[in-house]
Amino acid sequence: MTQVILGENENIESALRRFKRQVSRAGIYADIRKNRHFETPLEKEKRKAIARRRKRFRSGF
Repeated sequence: MTQVILGENENIESALRRFKRQVSRAGIYADIRKNRHFETPLEKEKRKAIARRRKRFRSGF
């Protein structure tokens, strides 16, 4: 669970930036995209290209 506690004199913009950074580091966006039902053709092609690169790298070529 990502949580941001506002400091005393901290504006909302900086707190929102910290929250977005923590969410990104925790991998929440990637998890949401992975578990989403519909996948656009562009996202599908990107995912397959990354999988091909990983497979090629692991095979030693």
